[in-house]
Amino acid sequence: MAGSVYGTILRLSTFGESHGKAIGGVIDGFPAGFEIDPDAVQREMDRRRPGQSALVSQRKESDTVEFLSGIFEGKTTGTPIAFVIRNEDQRSRDYEHIKAIYRPSHADKVYDDKYGIRDYRGGGRSSARETACRVVAGALAKQFLEASGIHILAYVDQVGTVREQQSIPVDVNPETLRGQIERSPVRCLSAQSAEAMEDLIRRVRSEGDTIGGAIRAYVTGVPAGLGEPVFDKLHAELGKAMLSINAVKGFEIGSGFGCIEMRGSEHNDLISPDGSTRSNFSGGIQGGISNGMPLDFRVAFKPVATIVKAQETVDNTGKPAVSEGKGRHDPCVVPRAVPIVEAMTALVLMDMLLRNRSAHSE
Repeated sequence: MAGSVYGTILRLSTFGESHGKAIGGVIDGFPAGFEIDPDAVQREMDRRRPGQSALVSQRKESDTVEFLSGIFEGKTTGTPIAFVIRNEDQRSRDYEHIKAIYRPSHADKVYDDKYGIRDYRGGGRSSARETACRVVAGALAKQFLEASGIHILAYVDQVGTVREQQSIPVDVNPETLRGQIERSPVRCLSAQSAEAMEDLIRRVRSEGDTIGGAIRAYVTGVPAGLGEPVFDKLHAELGKAMLSINAVKGFEIGSGFGCIEMRGSEHNDLISPDGSTRSNFSGGIQGGISNGMPLDFRVAFKPVATIVKAQETVDNTGKPAVSEGKGRHDPCVVPRAVPIVEAMTALVLMDMLLRNRSAHSE
């Protein structure tokens, strides 16, 4: 299968299916001699794992990470870092009813179109379970970035029509704000918005349906100069990374689509004597290269495709059929997707940081 590897210098390759024995990955290009905090890696996994609250899938997985190589006496050796995560709570019988049926808006039919065979158990390789591998790699990358003063923070800023009203303070302390976000199972900034979002998710679930949402990411401490000016622009790499996450339908940075209604005199980020800009409509990137301002972008997630309500579809012979979701599914994916967005952001930034070391001679 092509397309299971991401990165240029820091490279992540993932493997495994939702209901197989295990999922895992290999991280190559991670510099030697860096001390790893395994507890911090597991904390990131706990933020993504199913069963963490009543708002998400009730599949019970410990998501314990087992490192096989590349780390010795707590430090990276510079060799490939291999890891596995054992699948512990598969219920493949829950998917027998879709063995020959295509779920609307799911990857079922296109996998058959492409490969002529598919693992229907939990969606196989198309399952969001694969993102656990990204969180492992992202957790290591986050530790590397934080040692350089780069902090990544993401939170849910919209579920359905409920939008987070609180904004990030200019003098934000990432760790203080993270504690505030993690107090809510929906992972948004304010208690008032959290309550409204949770109520909406519960109502949608009771109706046998799902709902979409959005995640905002805010990255501080990013040095000027990250990103390549032509095809590998920093925002292009971030966009690709975000759009590779299951259920993502949109990516916008800085002013995003809001720039359409603005004039250049409004939208231009005026430069101050200290090198910062008075506004940040660019979202921290100009000409495809970071300008030293915080990265600020949003990621849109569609409603989960598998729903309990009956829907018209076809089977693998083209005959009319009915699709009815069974098993354990998220009514809204965004609460568990926050650490995934952070992980992919970390992989992009660390890769760009390593690439930047070869950009000049000093």
